[in-house]
Amino acid sequence: MGVTLISDFNADSREIIARLKDMKQKTLLEAWFMDDSREDPQLPHHRNPCEFMSPDQSRRFALEVESRQDLLDLCPEKVENYEQKLKNFYTEHIHADEEIRYCLEGSGYFDIRDKDDRWVRIWIKAGDLIILPAGIYHRFTLDTSNYIKLMRLFVGEPVWTAFNRPQEDHPARRNYISNFVQKTRMPLEAY
Repeated sequence: MGVTLISDFNADSREIIARLKDMKQKTLLEAWFMDDSREDPQLPHHRNPCEFMSPDQSRRFALEVESRQDLLDLCPEKVENYEQKLKNFYTEHIHADEEIRYCLEGSGYFDIRDKDDRWVRIWIKAGDLIILPAGIYHRFTLDTSNYIKLMRLFVGEPVWTAFNRPQEDHPARRNYISNFVQKTRMPLEAY
């Protein structure tokens, strides 16, 4: 899937970046295949029976160290147009650059697509780091805690532009598909 997952990583931003440079082993986050329910997106949406991702499914790609950061404090009391922001984050999209997030406080869900176009839900909590490759379809929502504080890490200039699905001709999406097929030696069937 091309997602780098790291959990239980407590440090300030300089220490995070220094540790990332030296880190070789990664501890996996909780990630599972989602049910098809369209109910409240803030619920876990486990399948029945629950189908967790294996460590091999999550441990495929190298970690890159980032150079810039900012903070996102997401909760109803701190964000104007909170409901609209959550709706925008939950709309399936890609980015031209990696999406790198370190969770300082709270918790939420990143949903990504597997090769068969099924949703996989990744639960991030304080101390977790997630890196989504450029071009991967994904979405984000808070869990029922309704709060998360994220450090957003960037390579180069901080840019956050979402391109809503479909984006099959976007260069980042074509590159992601090409790299996925090359690294996994499996065709990507999803569009």
